[in-house]
Amino acid sequence: MSLPTLFLSSGAHELEAAQTLIQAGQFVVILLIARALAELMVRLRLPAILGELVAGVLIGVSGLHLIQPPELGGELNSLAQGSIATLAHVSSEQVRQIYANTFPILQGVAKIGLLSLLFLTGLESELDELIAVGGQAISVALTGVILPFVIGAFGLHVLFTVPMLPAIFAGAAMTATSIGITASVLGELKVLRTREGQMVIGAAVLDDILGIVILAVVVALAAGEGFTAGPVVKLVGAASVFVAVALALSRTAAPAFDALLDRLRAPGEVAVAAFLVLSLACFAAQAFGLEAALGAFAGGLILSSSKRREAIEKAIQPLVALFATVFFVLIGSSLNLAVLNPFNPANHAGLLMAGFLLAAALLSKLAAGWSYLSKEPTNRLAVGLAMIPRGEVGLIFLGLGSQSGVLGPSLEAAILLMVIGTTFLAPVLLRLVLKDPVEAVELVP
Repeated sequence: MSLPTLFLSSGAHELEAAQTLIQAGQFVVILLIARALAELMVRLRLPAILGELVAGVLIGVSGLHLIQPPELGGELNSLAQGSIATLAHVSSEQVRQIYANTFPILQGVAKIGLLSLLFLTGLESELDELIAVGGQAISVALTGVILPFVIGAFGLHVLFTVPMLPAIFAGAAMTATSIGITASVLGELKVLRTREGQMVIGAAVLDDILGIVILAVVVALAAGEGFTAGPVVKLVGAASVFVAVALALSRTAAPAFDALLDRLRAPGEVAVAAFLVLSLACFAAQAFGLEAALGAFAGGLILSSSKRREAIEKAIQPLVALFATVFFVLIGSSLNLAVLNPFNPANHAGLLMAGFLLAAALLSKLAAGWSYLSKEPTNRLAVGLAMIPRGEVGLIFLGLGSQSGVLGPSLEAAILLMVIGTTFLAPVLLRLVLKDPVEAVELVP
């Protein structure tokens, strides 16, 4: 039943009240629980996004059913549903219909958060740092992308008979490294400006670029006719050209952007102009048959050389803090962790798959620490460990895979455990390995 039909069957004021209660209630539940758990994670010296993800699990299909994606066909929390029906003077059935019809609005908010987060990731990419450590960072990045992708995709396909497209999606989710988590830990340990730190950050930048290109290709394939050589080559070529143009524009278009901002006087000019670049980049990517996520990342890359970069970051960060929280909570809310119940024999294959992905994710990134040549002594174990956390980048892959309908419940849960495992373990292991970094050499005073 559509909203216009509902308005005919009941008073407009009552239905509008129910809609407001539902939408405001969603944000109250999401932000209150997510931020509380994010605070807990930060105090435990763990990434805040893990708290947001756990919040989604607690209030979603695996928990209280307060946030229930309609496409999953589950029942909303009866107490919350009854309370809204009573307060708005409508029936429980009308509450369910309004919830289902307005849920895409919440998904739209989450998408703004996703695109803003990717834009910020591109904006924070230090291209000069990648050049500073040159071939070593490139070698680490290529190894850290190719190994997990190949091992993950073909391991799932061969060992667990997962169809090729979802297997490739899972492999793609294992490629990227979370720059934010890695940089935070290295900065806390005072080794961010060492050779190892710069190598890892440079490699993580390239990891993200390669990972987003792979993501754009895989999402496009999921929406098309499947995995065939022709479309793959075409999409890889288009995505590579798109990123190359973005990198070129970061040197040429950023000064023009700065000159424009210098002429603007109306309040909020930085936020509006940055969001305009983000929107144009997403539009361009979609127009070329690529994923909007690639466009958002490319938009950030274009402005990464801007002299106003810090101001742009400050303008975009509140958007990310608010809307990306919704994105991560919605990921957690749709995950059915019942498929990982070890006491159900039907789940054993999924648990083995999760263990395989976690082991492959750890070992393949560790191998990247031994993939470069260096005349100077470096802590290769620290380099490998710093490349391990997938963090928000892995969750972005998981979220887009879930939305495309490619991943089944078992594979979704397995990827989730891989992301959580690598994100939890990397900071702990890095602190153990670098607790006394006496051999670290500062590259930048």
